[in-house]
Amino acid sequence: MTALLRPATEILEKLVGFDTVSRNSNLALIEWIARHLAGQGVAATVLKSPDGTKANLFASIGPRTDGGIVLSGHTDVVPVDGQIWLRDPFRMTSENGRYYGRGTTDMKGYIACVLALVPQLLQARLKRPVHFAFSYDEEVGCFGAHGLVDHIKAAGIRPHMAFIGEPTRMQVVNGHKGSCGMLTSITGRSCHSSRTDLGANAIYAAMDVVAVLRRRAEALEADPSDTMFDPPYTTVSVGVLNSGTARNAVPGDATIQWDIRATRPGMLDPIRQELDAEVRGRILPALRARHAGAEIATETIYDVPPLTPEPDAEAEVLAKRLAGTNDATTAPYGSEAGIFQQAGIPTIICGPGDIAQAHIADEWIEVSELESCLGFLARLVKHESAS
Repeated sequence: MTALLRPATEILEKLVGFDTVSRNSNLALIEWIARHLAGQGVAATVLKSPDGTKANLFASIGPRTDGGIVLSGHTDVVPVDGQIWLRDPFRMTSENGRYYGRGTTDMKGYIACVLALVPQLLQARLKRPVHFAFSYDEEVGCFGAHGLVDHIKAAGIRPHMAFIGEPTRMQVVNGHKGSCGMLTSITGRSCHSSRTDLGANAIYAAMDVVAVLRRRAEALEADPSDTMFDPPYTTVSVGVLNSGTARNAVPGDATIQWDIRATRPGMLDPIRQELDAEVRGRILPALRARHAGAEIATETIYDVPPLTPEPDAEAEVLAKRLAGTNDATTAPYGSEAGIFQQAGIPTIICGPGDIAQAHIADEWIEVSELESCLGFLARLVKHESAS
């Protein structure tokens, strides 16, 4: 058992105790981390969201130079609503070699390991700085990471690499699909269902929009070409359709929430252009034939770029060395990694826990996974220390 496991466990227990579901503020957790670091002589910069209700945190240990290594993780967690938990989700419990609680795997376990590493980092004669970058609102669109990247750029730090600690069972992940959240809003005209001639049914228009998206999804599925991913193609999926108030009323409004998981850059525009062409040429004119003021508008709610493999970059080479492997793989989920890479920072994903245990009721992480992560980080400190 590594000597760092006890402090990491104590920190993880504290982090789980903060209810940082994305709809809530994470300020209390960020302020606790800032105080925890300050108690060890490490100054942290708290970067508040535009509305001031949430915050990122950035801190550096080591020589005051540009470059270095970013260790990054998000502080928000997904809701527990509708799930049947056998334990308090915001009180960590230990059973049979596992720690239970919301965020233990995704991804407060990794943040706890990083924070437990602080004494070793302070004692080491680091050749280049190690940076901590903890974000908000990853689970709902990776909104906080953009502020972190902006801060890094403004400070002129220019990191050599970034390690994102999403749960990979400490395997090196060098690629994932992009994730784009879309919203299509339809305005028709409501009326009583006995006089449908007086209305413009928004659900009918929504069905036409969904049909376009479904055809595109099926066409992409029929042409699997990106074999590095599972499934090996860009996906289009409709997740939520909201409309209507009563069986006997023609609905005047509808919204469609849909999702694109792109295997590579440049995939989003053709999908959007196809839908826009169908809306302008066919769907909207039919709706306006019934109501001249009808509208159909599609907006991008978030656009998380894909992570593209860079097998020769120092990030992947070093991560493989520290993990004791020659292999890297891809992940089916999106993350903040693509945002760091898009900013010119070579980036990989490697963290404790299994994605299969993320977002579930009674979320848990194996103690052995934390030990593996702590070993990885201890080797990182050794590698970055001057001889």
